[in-house]
Amino acid sequence: MLNHSKPNIKRPRIAIAGATGRVGAALTALLAADPIDLVALTRESSTARLCDGLAAFKVDFKRADTLEEALRGIDRLFIAHGTSLEQVPNEIALINAAVASGVRHIVKLSALGPATRLLPLAWHMQIEAHLAQQPIASTVLRPTTFSLVLKRLGPQIAAGSWAGSAGNGRVNFIDIRDVAEVARIALLEKIEPTSQRAYHLSGPRAWTMNQVAEELAHLLGHPVTYDLCRRDFGRTMRSGATSKPEVSNA
Repeated sequence: MLNHSKPNIKRPRIAIAGATGRVGAALTALLAADPIDLVALTRESSTARLCDGLAAFKVDFKRADTLEEALRGIDRLFIAHGTSLEQVPNEIALINAAVASGVRHIVKLSALGPATRLLPLAWHMQIEAHLAQQPIASTVLRPTTFSLVLKRLGPQIAAGSWAGSAGNGRVNFIDIRDVAEVARIALLEKIEPTSQRAYHLSGPRAWTMNQVAEELAHLLGHPVTYDLCRRDFGRTMRSGATSKPEVSNA
């Protein structure tokens, strides 16, 4: 008699480092409907900010044993670390633990920009260079500026103006949901064990801040202006990075 039963196919096991961040949370919501086993790596004891039913492992980036334990049995790893002074050592520790634990594919959220010493781009370059040297498949996602930055300016825009240093420079905004969708595809597709890929992600067009102001004025029905502020820009570039442990949450 022929055996028509379906073969026992192992479900991919995917870990998300940064599941409470903007991209990580959107990615987790997308992956919830896929036939995979999903795990969140978190530094927090509470899981209140995670999706319901999502398995979580508490990790300590300064202890390689906790990272390796959390990654044991994981096939694919997504890394989205918030911008902070600990980003480089934390991501490198996680990458090293992934290699030691047998993870087969790492997808890293990076940032689009030229070779530079400016932070945080320089941090991403350092992490990418380390990842490229590892005997593991990797995919690097380099998005442009998140459109979410405009939401943060909501109170100023509602009042009629906001200031910045962009001048006539153009910004190609991208929605975090689009970045999450690309990350999902990268995590689910089959790739060669030695594959190393990098994708530049952008939106449909580049905007000057004055064009953004005009579009917002049209949508909101009241005047909105963008004011150039060179002084703050110079101060920001000289400082390089904030002294706060967490600058932004990717």
